[in-house]
Amino acid sequence: MSKVRKVALAYSGGLDTSVILKWLQDTYQCEVVTFTADIGQGEELDHVRPKAKQLGVKEIFIDDLREEFVRDFVFPMFRANAIYEGEYLLGTSIARPLIAKRLMEIAEQTGCDAIAHGATGKGNDQVRFELGAYHFNPAIKVIAPWREWDLTSRETLLAYAAKHKIPITKKKGGGSPYSMDANALHISYEGGGLEDPWWVPDDSIWRWTKNPEQAPAKAEYITLKFKHGDVVAVNGKKLSPYKVLAKLNEIGGNHGIGRLDIVENRYVGMKSRGCYETPGGTILMKAHRAIESITLDREQAHLKDEIMPRYAKLIYNGYWFSPERNALQALIDDTQKHVNGEVRLKLYKGNVYNAGRRSPDTLFDAKIATFEDDRGAYNQKDAEGFIRLNALRLRIGAKRDRK
Repeated sequence: MSKVRKVALAYSGGLDTSVILKWLQDTYQCEVVTFTADIGQGEELDHVRPKAKQLGVKEIFIDDLREEFVRDFVFPMFRANAIYEGEYLLGTSIARPLIAKRLMEIAEQTGCDAIAHGATGKGNDQVRFELGAYHFNPAIKVIAPWREWDLTSRETLLAYAAKHKIPITKKKGGGSPYSMDANALHISYEGGGLEDPWWVPDDSIWRWTKNPEQAPAKAEYITLKFKHGDVVAVNGKKLSPYKVLAKLNEIGGNHGIGRLDIVENRYVGMKSRGCYETPGGTILMKAHRAIESITLDREQAHLKDEIMPRYAKLIYNGYWFSPERNALQALIDDTQKHVNGEVRLKLYKGNVYNAGRRSPDTLFDAKIATFEDDRGAYNQKDAEGFIRLNALRLRIGAKRDRK
């Protein structure tokens, strides 16, 4: 192993990173600094500090990043209406650049010459963490234990923890059979029975959302207020970005909104099946498209739809800090100047319906769109020349083909 003096570790306090902490100390004979991010995962973090101290860590960082996460990462992504492969709202993907950013700040602050993470060599997160790290320090050494050690399963990790007397917090009820990842935007489930794409998990898998069949029999209406493409109030109450999302998660979860079961294409080349719950994000997406429908120019809207898959792919693959993502973000944010107003939504048994939209910057003109008397607003005779000009190439082609 190359000489490493001090390592900043992205540390959750769970089995994997607890073993990694001890493994780093023994393998590299180095000092370890731990960083734990609170990005709205909803888990108690009280156990993190004593566990790290027990393993001899002197510098322990536990940071509340919930508002920064939603304000600077989730909301900009939703201005783009970003969806990966037609379904995935990028809940895990969008959290990684923030964790990488703060980890690198701590590494610089504490004089670390390396960082470490618990992402496996099979997944996307290793790419996301490391691309982010190199953006902030091109010379940083990255240690990815899953690509180095011979611990290949949960059983071997548990055996290592027992041998080295590493404290492991057991989850209530024995924990989940799935690999789970949660933040303010979503919770994901992978592994276990989900590795068979034909297998259907029972209802116990879902943590945030009611079964739509058991959701309230009465629909609920909510109103979201937008300013420059971001939600600033729910039902007339002004809320911070994180509190907006937390409120929508609560409301949406009660109505069984946001469940997803997909097979996605990982950046490393394999296909992976996962289940996701994104109740607040599902509501946000519907509402944002609704307010854009009356405030964006047609070609603005169509351009956004054309670049969205590229934008979503950049985030999924870990290129949040890339120059091309920054360029696309500047374009997207420029389109949001007039995305202001209110959207009313109907929530009912797993579904979100538009139930009204209005804006002081609307481009919808009832005088022009009406099927009633529109004298003076739109000359219908103009359509004849418009059609004939647009048909010119088709008519020329048809004449040729008839010869």
